[in-house]
Amino acid sequence: MTKRSAELCYDVAVIGGGPAGLAAAYSARQNGARQVLIIERDRELGGILQQCIHNGFGLHRFREELTGPGYASRYVKLVANDPGIVVLLDTMVLEVGRDKTVWAVNPREGLLAIRTKAIVFAMGCRERTRGAIRIPGGRPAGVFTAGAAQRMVNMEGYLPGKKVVILGSGDIGLIMARRMTLEGATVQAVIEIMPYSNGLTRNIVQCLEDYNIPLYLSHTITAIHGGERVTGVTVAKVDENRLPLAGTEFELECDCVLLSVGLIPENELSRSAGVEIDSITGGPVVDQFRQTSLPGFFAAGNVVHVHDLVDFVSEEGETAGKYAVLYAQGQMGDYVRKISVLTGDGMRSVVPQRLSLCSGSDDPVRLFMRVARPEQRVTIQIAAGDKVIQERRLPVAKPSEMVVVDIPAEKLHNVDGEIVVSVRRQGGEKQ
Repeated sequence: MTKRSAELCYDVAVIGGGPAGLAAAYSARQNGARQVLIIERDRELGGILQQCIHNGFGLHRFREELTGPGYASRYVKLVANDPGIVVLLDTMVLEVGRDKTVWAVNPREGLLAIRTKAIVFAMGCRERTRGAIRIPGGRPAGVFTAGAAQRMVNMEGYLPGKKVVILGSGDIGLIMARRMTLEGATVQAVIEIMPYSNGLTRNIVQCLEDYNIPLYLSHTITAIHGGERVTGVTVAKVDENRLPLAGTEFELECDCVLLSVGLIPENELSRSAGVEIDSITGGPVVDQFRQTSLPGFFAAGNVVHVHDLVDFVSEEGETAGKYAVLYAQGQMGDYVRKISVLTGDGMRSVVPQRLSLCSGSDDPVRLFMRVARPEQRVTIQIAAGDKVIQERRLPVAKPSEMVVVDIPAEKLHNVDGEIVVSVRRQGGEKQ
């Protein structure tokens, strides 16, 4: 079938109008782009922030505590007041070609062919659903992902249930435990299959402990009961292999089950374009400029790796926007060498996964990483062979909380090949 469409041309096209996309578009303009396009499939900009009405956003970025909509509005206003940024709302991207042609469709213009010199992927992430974790039982009404329930309560004014069980202790699940309680529902328990919580410590305290909501670690839901509507769940303890232990089952009555069982970077477009994907993070392999394995294709935010703080999402968006413009203008510079960034003992993931070093560059490199398991009194060690080039000591390290380490440029001048990021106990022992 021949594709027919209106054709548009831009310096940089940003796919996604959430915090990463907004920051990338504004940064692109600030760094010299003449025309920037934001493509957003929703009816408004802001992404997931629009339904996050709780506070706690912006402490790093703006040095004040904001709600999600308050944080988003800061960037939405910047974008709205910039005549060089064009926004297409209610627009779905169908395909991204290696020649940087973006095919999109919306109810107004129909099919669009968008030509651009550089692309920033900022599609965010989606929630894992019940199908991904295969809980036995029927298909009664009342089973929701935590994010879907958050939108129902905060934006649409509906209460999904009055007696709630939450599976998974991710941040959205913890925040919804508090939100449902404040709306008058009873949260029976939060069930977590791991022996530790997957949410920020502050959310454990503020959302569960402050409201006396029980948290069952090393437990899971083994069955959901009910015909037309959920009537209860069976919960069991799990062993070290996360398999249910016979004889440990107990029942919880409920009319609603919320699933907070992880987030998946939204990378169908990236994959179809041929971008290399990291099997651990689920996002594109990027360098410190947030350029992917395809030249001129950049990525930022939760599409790269799931963040715990939106402040870091915006920072990553700004980086991607800045270097997307430099690429579009042919000013990225010449790479003198590339360095692979590998995970060592005790480390689950690290971003960026490679460094592209340019001649004369003196910018520090910032690494974002997650440990494999909770640890106390550890040192994050970054080494090139037998030489330690950077360390950071931590009293506590948790998989749910991002660790950030900056490496001064001069420490990378004589590094070639690869560096390895590891966790060591503060006596020097490997994990």
